[in-house]
Amino acid sequence: MTASDGERAQAATPLVITVASGKGGVGKTNVSVNLAVALAMKGNKTWLFDADLGLANVDVLLGLSPQRTLAHVLEGDCDLNDIVLTGPEGVRIIPASSGVQRMAELSLTESSGLIHAFSELGTDVDVLIVDTAAGINQSVTMFAAAAHEVLVVVCNEPASITDAYALIKVLSREHGVQHVQVLANMVRSSVEGRELYQKIARVTDRYLDITVRYAGFVPHDEFLRRALQRQEPVITAYPACRATQAFKKLAEATATWRGRKGPQGQIEFFLEQALGVVS
Repeated sequence: MTASDGERAQAATPLVITVASGKGGVGKTNVSVNLAVALAMKGNKTWLFDADLGLANVDVLLGLSPQRTLAHVLEGDCDLNDIVLTGPEGVRIIPASSGVQRMAELSLTESSGLIHAFSELGTDVDVLIVDTAAGINQSVTMFAAAAHEVLVVVCNEPASITDAYALIKVLSREHGVQHVQVLANMVRSSVEGRELYQKIARVTDRYLDITVRYAGFVPHDEFLRRALQRQEPVITAYPACRATQAFKKLAEATATWRGRKGPQGQIEFFLEQALGVVS
């Protein structure tokens, strides 16, 4: 464990990273899963919250079959501890399910109940990764606005770039987000990754009051496809491949990601801020 990891492990406040994308199909959930595992490998107590309540698929990527999900918690059938799964490298996973109302549509009572449920998880967490739905719906923006950091995943194609800018614009103008991290995914080289980031940064610098930072890149890698077929993170399935090295580098970079003031306290306070519930 490095010095920065040790400091995080002793920190009172978990680092909350919301992973988002303007467009679907850019590998956002794959990034969330592999980043979570990479952080766990570095000694962090890492949790992964599947916040795509309409089309949850973290469990699918990991070959897990949850018997109960967040829907059962909201219905009062079980406690949050009853649904938590253990993934690779000890990552703790909070699964959602398809066909559940978005967080933004929960009643005040349901929102308060969810916050209470998270409070029962305790303090055994260093980093919480929140994998949101694609797009700019309210559930995405509220999780992004409440997190310490927002990681926007983008591919080098016009629709992905346009939609990533739209997401950043909404976060900046409507939710007061002051900076985001941009990850270039499935690119052919480091040069292409940097150029992709610069395409977005040039426009945001001109039209938005937000700082866009370069989180790095993940290369197009045949081993990623193979890992998906195996329903296993590439970082554990193929430890020596280029994609794995990229995810490890991304995990290292998160040690400096506390630039924006985020929620104080433990996970339940992140939920309280995201859902806008006042105690």
